[in-house]
Amino acid sequence: MTRHKWSPRCPPPMRLVRPVPVDPSGVRGPTRGQANGPNWRRTSYGYFVPSEVDSTIPEQRIMEQSVRLPEGGAVTGWGACRLWGANFLDGLAADRRTLIPVPLVVGPTGNIRRGAAISISRERFEPHEMAVLYGIPCSRRLRALFDEMRRVRDWREAVVTMDMMAAADQVSVRQMLGYAADRPSWNGIGQVRRALGFADENSRSPNETRMRLIWQVDAGFPRPLVNQHVWDLNGKLLGIADLLDPAAGVVGEFDGAHHRGARRHSADLNRESGFRDHDLGFFRVMGLDLQDTDLVVRRMQSAMSRAKWLPEGKRAWTIEPPSGWAPEPTLDEILERRDWLTAACEDESLPAVQN
Repeated sequence: MTRHKWSPRCPPPMRLVRPVPVDPSGVRGPTRGQANGPNWRRTSYGYFVPSEVDSTIPEQRIMEQSVRLPEGGAVTGWGACRLWGANFLDGLAADRRTLIPVPLVVGPTGNIRRGAAISISRERFEPHEMAVLYGIPCSRRLRALFDEMRRVRDWREAVVTMDMMAAADQVSVRQMLGYAADRPSWNGIGQVRRALGFADENSRSPNETRMRLIWQVDAGFPRPLVNQHVWDLNGKLLGIADLLDPAAGVVGEFDGAHHRGARRHSADLNRESGFRDHDLGFFRVMGLDLQDTDLVVRRMQSAMSRAKWLPEGKRAWTIEPPSGWAPEPTLDEILERRDWLTAACEDESLPAVQN
């Protein structure tokens, strides 16, 4: 049993390869001739890794750029969030192709050579904000998230960033509100504040968050419940609604790439049928739909126009758990302890737990 790639939390990275400089003896690194050959790949000025090392692994890309840090500098933003375990903060832009530079914070006096593979912040960075994970200096959780929420292109993507760190069980909205309140004059603080007003710790994927924001902001509907269990009146679980308006009785589902298999698609249809059979309105959004906000809004409005708006006593469904019900552990929770035990045995760079 392995963690699926759509989990909000990623396992600790294994066997990262630290770049090395040229070594004339060829013992601790490639000779100059070897470095210019096919068996080595340059990662930055003066540093190399064997050519078979996979640079598409986010943690490896972070490791490769971290060796450039001056004393007192650290990886921050999405790079540090990823090292803390946020799977969806993987250094890819929303198009899932464009690489985002690895963000480094070096302080006001940090000296570092610029390059396309990195972005550099010279903002204030205190020693107590640094941790070391897998041999990589990085900012602690709150600073990493704060930097990333200010870096992204707009406030909606800042909401996505917050939601995904919360989904990975790394930072709560309450913690982030307190952190932001202590930094009222920092650049980008307005975007952070606005994003925190829309953040939800129950979102499980970036596109679930983007769909929810269209519901609230563009369609103008009330804040929904997120990943809400819904039962029939006999205690049978009808499903977990990605988005639920309990007053109207409308369910919204986002179907990502992992919904395309025949078995998953069949389960999705059965769940939709169960919702509809119990007088719940329903709409579905696919990945490409999010590129057309007006289309998604119309779909949401159509579902709301058919809503039953039934009072609690006349509903065939409920969000109240049946007596004795307890949520089953998620796959992430089952695997989390095994991941860390395995890593402790196989990877000497595994860090002690740091907040």
